[in-house]
Parts: sequence; C-alpha cells; structure tokens
Amino acid sequence: MIDIERVQRVSGIVGNSDAIREVLDMIVQVAPVDISVLITGESGTGKEMVAKAIHKLSRRAQYPMVTVNCGAIPAGIIESELFGHKKGAYTGASEDRKGYFETAHKGTIFLDEIGETPLETQVKLLRVLESGEFMRVGDSKTLYTDVRVIAATNKDLGEKAHKGEFRQDLYYRLKTVTIHVPPLRHRVEDIAPLVERFALEFTRNNDMVYRGFMPDAIRLMKRAEWPGNVRELKNFVESILVLEKGERITAEMVERQLGRNIPSTSKNRLLPVVVDQSAEQAERELILRQLFLLRQDVESIKQILVGQPGVPIAHDITYLPDSPVEPLHPALKIDEHDHRLIRDDAIGDMTLEDLEREAITRTLQFYNNNRRAAARSLGMSERTLYRKIKEYGLEPKIKRANSDR
Repeated sequence: MIDIERVQRVSGIVGNSDAIREVLDMIVQVAPVDISVLITGESGTGKEMVAKAIHKLSRRAQYPMVTVNCGAIPAGIIESELFGHKKGAYTGASEDRKGYFETAHKGTIFLDEIGETPLETQVKLLRVLESGEFMRVGDSKTLYTDVRVIAATNKDLGEKAHKGEFRQDLYYRLKTVTIHVPPLRHRVEDIAPLVERFALEFTRNNDMVYRGFMPDAIRLMKRAEWPGNVRELKNFVESILVLEKGERITAEMVERQLGRNIPSTSKNRLLPVVVDQSAEQAERELILRQLFLLRQDVESIKQILVGQPGVPIAHDITYLPDSPVEPLHPALKIDEHDHRLIRDDAIGDMTLEDLEREAITRTLQFYNNNRRAAARSLGMSERTLYRKIKEYGLEPKIKRANSDR
C-alpha cells in the first residue's frame, strides 16, 4: 500500500488541506492501476506534479515519462512530434525520427493542455489510447507502443466537446479517472507551508540569508486571489526575497509588492463582523461561535446555582438567592467582542480532534443528519465528512440523537 506521506515525499506536493488531501488520496488509488488519467485544474495549480507522482508510484516508474505541451507545438508538426516521421515525409525530413509515443514505450506520456490538440490529431490519439497502434507521418507501417497516457487541461473539455471543438469519444476515453487539482484560493491553509518551502529552496540555491515571513505577512498573502495559483505564489516569494535583500518579510512589504491583488475586507460589511471570508464560511463560524457561547452560558448558570438549596432548575427560575454570589472566574465570563471560540479554562484539556468531533456532531444534528448540508456548512467535501464520521465513530450517536427528537 502507498501512504500519503510517501506520495508527498516522492512528488514534492505540499499541503494538508482537505482539498489537497483528496488529490493525494486519488493519486494513491490510481497510481498502481494501469489506466489513463485526466487531470483538470487552473493554470499553475500543479497538474504536472500530480502526473509525475502517478508515474513515480506506478509499475512503470523504471521507464521514462515523456512530457508534451500540446499547446506549444504548432498544428502543422504536432503529429510528427507525437508519432514520428519517415525520411522524406516532408521538406526537411532527412531521416527517420521517433515520436514521443515511441520514446515513452513501456513508460508514461503526459499530454499537457490536451484541449489545444487539433481535431485531426485527436483521431490518432484515440487509436493509440484504445489499441496502442499508430503510424509515423509518411509511413504505411503500423507500429505499436505500450504506454500509459496521462492528460491535463485547464479548459472545460466537456463544454468543448459539446461545442464540437473536442472529440466526444476521446473525451470519454480520457475521463475514465479524473483528478481535479484545486486552485490556491480554495486551499489557503496551505499557503504558509508553500511559502516556507519556496523560500528555503530559493535562498539555499542562491546562497541568500533567509529570516522568514512575519505571521501578519502570511495572513495578508492568504487574502490575495492568486489567479496564477501555486506558480504565481512561488514567483512572488522569490521576487520579494530578492527585492527586500535578506530582510524579514513584513505585511507592509507584501502589501507593497502585491498592491491591488489584495481584495478589501469591506466586501462583507453587511455581516455583524467585517471579515475577509465567503458568506458560507462566515455563517459557519457564527453558528459555531453561538454554540460555544451557549455552552458558556450553561456553565455560568451552573456556577451561580451550585450549592444553593431551594433553587429549582426548571423551565422558569422562580427564585434567586438574596445572598451575594461570588464573582465568576474570569475564564467563564463572556465578552461579545472577544472573537475566541474556546474558553480559557478549556485550554490544555481538549484537542483539535475534540473540537472537530463536537463541531461535526452538532452540525449534523442542526441539519437533521443531512450530510450534504452539514458538509457544505463545515466547509468540507461529503467524502471527507463520511470519513470523519467513521473515524470518530459518530454514526450511532447521530442516530440516537435523531431518535430522541
């Protein structure tokens, strides 16, 4: 079995967000199976790294992986590049030449930006995918190659196929297994480790002093849109390290370099608190905050009533003691302007797993065990939610809670 840590070590893919963990899970599943894979995602998300990880963890790892940028090859010569040509096939063809598919025999061929391939070439690609057969340009002899095909695109191939700009039969053949690489804005929690990786590699390779990024600088970078995704982030880190000449990177430096690429936090002013989050994220945090505040209220009432005889704990409290009660411990006080969700006295007695388990349980109960709605509210995929329910053994508890209602 291939573990995720090994995938990250072999591929260099950085991140622990749910979005990137799903990509790593898919790599683990498909790498050992000799099947074609379509990798989708915006430009700069790291599709080639995913392809390399699949190859390195496959049974073809000892053979070459050939990378072809279909969008960078002129339409007139792409068939010659892919399938080779016979001597004299066209002007300048002075000798027989192997194509990429022959070179990749027994290995893997990675067809990047396959959506840019001409329609007439797509017919021949389909034949190679289905039977491994092809012919060199200018030759009548059928050749055979044993290669695994991994394709990638930043276009919507389904839409292109619907418009007749991409062959539907090739599209359906390629999408047997599809891995979607998320954009950086959907995995902002991975920005800090990515910045650290890029900064360390760049400064070590260039013998530069590296003093790190201030936390507020990282927070500011998390607000940027990053349309160029991980590639743009890498270029930015290298650029700012050079321009700031070995200084520790502050928020002011980041803002000076990014400028207008950082959106204003005023876009959500209708919310009770001005935040730089989406409406769904803000709503989820507000719900969780109210749950924790409610729990604090209960603890406060318990502190008031403990040890006071004759005080009925019922729907209506008909009696409150005349004697003064001792002031609450500061850790139990509730400050509506305090944005902390966790009481001070709970620190040291709980783990992240405790918090996650309680948040999942309460959210599922809130949505009457509608897992799709709960997953959306918690900001995770349904697949991840199912895994967490199984991991924490919540299924029986959820069913009991629903039956009690």
